[in-house]
Amino acid sequence: MDARAPAKSVRAWDLPTRVFHWSLVLLIAAAWVSAEFAEKLGDATLRWHRWIGIAILVLGVWRLIWGFVGAPTSRFASFLRGPGVALGYARDLATGRVRHYLGHNPLGAWMIVALVAVVLAQAGTGLFTNEHNDLASGPLAKLVPEAWEKAVRRWHHILFDYLLLPLAGLHILANVLYGVVKRDPLVRAMITGSKPAADYEDGGAEVTDAILLALVCLALAAAIVLGGITLAGGRLL
Repeated sequence: MDARAPAKSVRAWDLPTRVFHWSLVLLIAAAWVSAEFAEKLGDATLRWHRWIGIAILVLGVWRLIWGFVGAPTSRFASFLRGPGVALGYARDLATGRVRHYLGHNPLGAWMIVALVAVVLAQAGTGLFTNEHNDLASGPLAKLVPEAWEKAVRRWHHILFDYLLLPLAGLHILANVLYGVVKRDPLVRAMITGSKPAADYEDGGAEVTDAILLALVCLALAAAIVLGGITLAGGRLL
């Protein structure tokens, strides 16, 4: 075998980022099921829904931290570009010019930021929400003035129905189209962590897993969320 033969694939995503991605997908689905079928599940107080919401918050905070210390393709500094760059990429995409990115392309980057922001906002409003005639209360619901209760509950649902679901649907559609039209295996890369070797505009930096660092960041994220709820006088159980 020729040791100088070019590699057939290259690392695109570290393991912690991939675990975050699919864990968030499962938790959001579980959050919907635990709320929509709470009575059938025998959970009128939404205990499972509340714990899932807290887990989503921990993951969201973890992603913010990981965006500064994680692998190159996961860092905000490496994939967040200005509106002009994103619009330029959209123009090139529309005109058929092929531009390959190992991590997030300029448009996809803003989609990810929007998704994480909406997830954090939606889960965050859940901390202050009363449901099922006050049988189910978020950990910090008692901090919300009575006059604001309905508004907070309404926004908790609006964020999910009219922002999170459409953004998630658009994200899925874009990934599928990239795979079919541009032959860019985005979904597969988020499973395997690798992409076919190519001339990527953001390539060059080594992608390693850094599992110990990811666990430290997870512990920090949990401390921020759980500690913040406790310091604010909320109850976790």
